[in-house]
Amino acid sequence: MSKDLVPDMIEFNFDNTYAKLPEIMATKLAPIPVKNPKLIIFNESLAKELGIHFSKNENELAKLFSGNELPSGSEPLAQAYCGHQFGHFVMLGDGRAIVLGEHITPGKKRFDIQFKGSGKTPYSRMGDGRAALGPMLREYLISEAMHALHIPTTRSLAVVTTGEEILRETKLKGAILTRVAASHIRIGTFQYVAAKKDVKMLSTLVDYTIQRHFPDLLKVTNRSIALLKRVTDLQVKLICDWMRVSFIHGVMNTDNVSIAGETIDFGPCAFMDQYDPKTVFSSIDHYGRYSFGNQPVIIQWNLARFAESLIPLLDSDEEKAIRIGEEHIDSFDNLFANHFHEMMKQKLGLITNETDDKILIEKILSLMLKNQSDYTNTFRYLINGKLPQEKLLNDPEFLEWEKVWKKRIETNQNKESAMEMMMKTNPAYIPRNHKVEEAIQYYEKGEDASFKKLLRVLQHPYQEDVDLTDYQKPSSPSEKVYKTFCGT
Repeated sequence: MSKDLVPDMIEFNFDNTYAKLPEIMATKLAPIPVKNPKLIIFNESLAKELGIHFSKNENELAKLFSGNELPSGSEPLAQAYCGHQFGHFVMLGDGRAIVLGEHITPGKKRFDIQFKGSGKTPYSRMGDGRAALGPMLREYLISEAMHALHIPTTRSLAVVTTGEEILRETKLKGAILTRVAASHIRIGTFQYVAAKKDVKMLSTLVDYTIQRHFPDLLKVTNRSIALLKRVTDLQVKLICDWMRVSFIHGVMNTDNVSIAGETIDFGPCAFMDQYDPKTVFSSIDHYGRYSFGNQPVIIQWNLARFAESLIPLLDSDEEKAIRIGEEHIDSFDNLFANHFHEMMKQKLGLITNETDDKILIEKILSLMLKNQSDYTNTFRYLINGKLPQEKLLNDPEFLEWEKVWKKRIETNQNKESAMEMMMKTNPAYIPRNHKVEEAIQYYEKGEDASFKKLLRVLQHPYQEDVDLTDYQKPSSPSEKVYKTFCGT
């Protein structure tokens, strides 16, 4: 198939700065053409936000989003990086992804346009570089849901099927997803350069990252220290946001931590129904490393690896540099605790600061754990008085807690403002695992109605609708034994 440029097909505004970095950072190569691409989902609202004008011809769009034909200005490349995967250091890279280029919006924002499932690269190792339809539909659905939940995230522009089968445990339909991200610079990117022991390149990468994402830091005395602090702040806020809506990433390896503070890589991710900090869905997480409650611990561990990578730039004296890194990582606990406390206060509508805040927060979480209470519905119950799970409501300890909480809301602050805060913080709808799986299974069989309806519901997660109660119900007992997979 032709790899000729098609300038009239699409109006991207590419300015590809990453492609200008030294060659060790990426390999320039085009996506591998596919047999018979077909467009199945296109995110028109995202395209509008990006200020990109596309052809209305679905065949042309299929050729574009499969990589069979490339738009003018694209400079496709696969990025190199490393990663601690379940604690083990591995040399990695984009094994099945190609960054098409960096699109500049009319508002001067920069976004990577990346194909996922676009074929083998030098970093594919034993993989085929392809992706299956199910996992790509899953990333589309959940990344767009995360965006609607007001959580920083990569987003999905399109999904095409390839007309080819890929072999996993069984034969599956091949697909390619187009991902939009602030960038694909990861903690693992810095680990990769640090492993090369190229201090000059490491300094270049720090400067590039700051120029691209945090230009306000350009004038600081030590950019590396400032970058470490900024990335830490972003990750703390991101993990608190995940925990606000019961999200479990499932594979928080260092190569899955975006320097830009976005949620990235929706492999074995899921949303917790019944509250339990030990909840794990990933089929490969046998020891709970990436459980719901362990996510703060893991992001601190990942940030420590980031600090290690920056040691040569933190100070010219290595011992002092190590001390700077250690002191910063040691400060994480208090930083996270403060952010988590404020997030939980918002979930409970606690506007003022009172001495019993911490007790109220800890008590409701312990009661939810004791009663196996649905995380999302419990907090919505405090707003609307409806909870389709009776056990918690029959617990005398909870009834006493509720009295104390109501008194606090009604006497120490403005109740209306408290409820408004809670409505904005506690979603009515999350991507319930059984609903996600059901929608994907129907879509793979050629029935897209369930998927489209679920997507519509998730685009307005804070707006409760009496006709959509089915989307608020936790999984049934038969659906609770739920596992997610990397989808590679």
